[in-house]
Amino acid sequence: MTSISFVDAVRRSIHNDPRYHPAAYELVRDALHIAAKKFRDENADDQHVSGQELLAGFRDHVLSEYGPMSLILLDQWGLKRGEDVGNIVYNLIGVGYFGKNDGDSLEDFSGGYDFTTAFSEPFLPSSKRQMA
Repeated sequence: MTSISFVDAVRRSIHNDPRYHPAAYELVRDALHIAAKKFRDENADDQHVSGQELLAGFRDHVLSEYGPMSLILLDQWGLKRGEDVGNIVYNLIGVGYFGKNDGDSLEDFSGGYDFTTAFSEPFLPSSKRQMA
């Protein structure tokens, strides 16, 4: 467990990197818990998830919580691509709130999906969707 509170970790992270709204940090933290439940056995000692697994949990959580407003809120909070989610994770690692494994890197959050498509297309009429 961490010795720093989440509120203090967010405060320190924003002091070091003011690009992201405090709500973005809470969103990423919650998505991490969702991804761990989705991809890891809850009884396992290691609840670590990869960057791409976190992004999958993030997408599920955001769509579930914010629906058609998802893309607007993410934009207002500074989250425009997977790398922004990774930056928040690494900001929290930098202040000692999260830990990381030896093989982890910020590049783990590259690629993945396009935010505009992922967070708006599910709400388009089926005739306008590009996703399979």
